[in-house]
Order: sequence, then C-alpha cells, then structure tokens
Amino acid sequence: MRPIKEQTILITGATDGLGRALAAELAAEGATVLVHGRDDQRGKATLEEIGGRASWYRADLSSLAEVRALADAVRADHPRLDVLVNNAGIGFADADGRQESADGHELRFAVNYLAGYLLTRLLLPTLLASAPARIVNVSSLGQQPIDFADVMITRGYSGTRAYRQSKLAQIMCTIDLAAELAGTGVTANALHPATFMPTKMVPAPISTLEEGVRATHRLVTDPALDEVSGRFFNGLDAARANDQSYDTAARARLRELSERLTA
Repeated sequence: MRPIKEQTILITGATDGLGRALAAELAAEGATVLVHGRDDQRGKATLEEIGGRASWYRADLSSLAEVRALADAVRADHPRLDVLVNNAGIGFADADGRQESADGHELRFAVNYLAGYLLTRLLLPTLLASAPARIVNVSSLGQQPIDFADVMITRGYSGTRAYRQSKLAQIMCTIDLAAELAGTGVTANALHPATFMPTKMVPAPISTLEEGVRATHRLVTDPALDEVSGRFFNGLDAARANDQSYDTAARARLRELSERLTA
C-alpha cells in the first residue's frame, strides 16, 4: 500500500461510533478521508472535529438510488480510491418490528449488506485502477445462516435474526470478492471489530471503542496484510465465520440474489 498520506479512504457510517473514531485517526495520520453519513449537520460536525483533508458525502443507504448517487459523487471527485470501509449499519433491536427499505427489501439486509455490496461493485473499477487497494467490511461475530426460502424474513421476524443474517451475508460476499479479485492487487477482508463497543447500537458495552478502532485500522493500513484476502477477523485475530460462509453453493445463491436485487 502507498504511504498513508497518499491514500484516499472512504468510510461509510463515519459520523458516529467506530466510523467517526476511525476517520479521525486516519485523518490525523494524513489520509484523505471521505466521510459518509445521513445527516448534513452531523457530517459538518465530524469534519470540524477530525480536520485534515476530509470531505463529506451524504447518502441514505436504505435507498439503492442514493447508494448509486454516492458512488457517482465519489468517482467524480476522486479518480483514485485506496480503501473502502463498509462500516455503516443498523443494529438488532426488535422494538420497531420488521421494516422495509425504500426499495422494498428487509431493512437490515438492505442497509447492512445490499448497500455495501452495491457500493463496492460500483467503486470496484476505481479501486482496481488504484491497486494496491483494500476493501474492509465491518461485520460481526453475530451471524446466522441465510434462509434462501425467506431471505426477507416475512415469517417469524426477529431483528436479531435479520441483523445476524445481514452480517453473515457480508462475510460470504467478502470471501467471494477475494476470489474474484485474486491477483489484481485489491484485497477484501471482514472483521468483528470488538464485542459490544460503546456505540449507539449497544446499550451495555463491554469493550472499548479504541479496541474496535485498532482492529479496523489494522485491516486498513497494516503492510503485513498486503497479500491477505478473503479472511474474517475477530478483533486482531484470524477467526472462522459461520459454516455457511464456506459453502460455495450458498455463496453463489447469495451472489445471484444480490445481482438481481441491485440490478
């Protein structure tokens, strides 16, 4: 990878929690940081806080049209992209029941997985042209196999199930993407940053935000990982994801579904 001061890094969900802390650290190190979020006021506050060479991009990732607009804006402004961190997501609270995205998809699957899938596909030409480059998907140890007969969980809905399914989909996509990109200089890895960090998703944290930032920052910058791709990490350690991640037939079904839903 290039020296950090020469890198352009897009972080989704960067106006609070892990994304904001990671953006601040990378900006302090001299990277050009592209801060994404949904709220212009929070975006402005984030830029003021982190300083450096940072810029703001607003998009609601529950809308695939806005994901496409985000990709268009990034491509127009930056001919090179060294790292894409797909960090934006929503948690597993059941209070609001089953919700759908602007496109009619189960909300957690849409925001936590489909948006990052589409954004990655749209920015892939820029990443390839910038190689070496990295894709980092912020996933979770909370994983549950996808029921392909009811991916949108129209029966027996649970926010926890929806969240876990979306996070496993991220990992499955990461493994698929790594195989597709082998030999191109672009790597793709996923991680569980830390267990129950103090973010808006977590009412009772048991780890620190710094732990999650350190683990994610490592996947973004560590030169020892230049050739590492298609892996899942639990914090700083390589780990094994749910067995469905390693099922080639299941990954093929997810890829076909993802292509169809984002076409």
